[in-house]
Amino acid sequence: MQTWLNALSWINIRFLLKGLGITLYISVIAIILSFVLGSILGIIRYAKIKYVSAVVGFIIDLVRNLPLLLIIFFTYFGLPNFGFRPDAILAAIIAMTVFESSMIAEIVRSGIQSVPLGQIEGARSNGLTYVQALWHIVLPQAYRHMIPTLIGQFVSLIKDTSLATIIVVPELLQHAQVIYGQNANYILPMFAALALLYFIVCFTISMAGSYLGRHMA
Repeated sequence: MQTWLNALSWINIRFLLKGLGITLYISVIAIILSFVLGSILGIIRYAKIKYVSAVVGFIIDLVRNLPLLLIIFFTYFGLPNFGFRPDAILAAIIAMTVFESSMIAEIVRSGIQSVPLGQIEGARSNGLTYVQALWHIVLPQAYRHMIPTLIGQFVSLIKDTSLATIIVVPELLQHAQVIYGQNANYILPMFAALALLYFIVCFTISMAGSYLGRHMA
C-alpha cells in the first residue's frame, strides 16, 4: 500500500497530468487537421475525378497499410534528410495527421456512398451544381451516418499517441516511464493510473459522440 501511495503522490500525479496535456494537445490538433484533410481526400476519391481520384486513392491505400510507428519514424528521422527538421511533438502531429487522414478519407467516402444516389440526382434536377448538391444535400446526411465511426477513429488516435513515446515525445506514457524508471515498484501503480486517465478521456469522447449522434439523428 505504501508503494502505491508513494507512486501516486501529488508530485507524480501532477507530472502525469502534464504528460496528459501534451497527449491532448497532439490529439486535438491531429484530429482537426486529419478531419479536414481526410474529408477533402474522401470527397476527391468519391468524385472520381480523372487521374486525380486514382492517384489520391493509391496514396490513401498506401498510407492505410503502413504501420503508424513506421510513419512516426520516417517523419522524425527521415524528413531531416529532405531539409525539414521537425521537433518531436511536431513530428508526432504530422505523422498522426497523415495516418488518420487516410483512415478518415475512407470513412468519408463510404459515408457519401451510403447516401442514395437519387439525392444527388434530385438536387441536380432542381438546378444545383454537382458541388452544391454534395455540399448542401449529400454531405450533411453522410456526416450524420459517419459520427459513430469518426468518434471511434478519434478515440483510436488518442490511444495511438502513446506510440510517440518512441521518439521521446513528453506525452502521458513517456512521463509514466520516467516515474517508474526511478523505482521499478512503481510500474503497476503507473499502469493503473495510465489506464484510468486514458479511460476517462476516451470514455468522455465516446459519450459526447453518442450524444451528438442522437442529437443529429
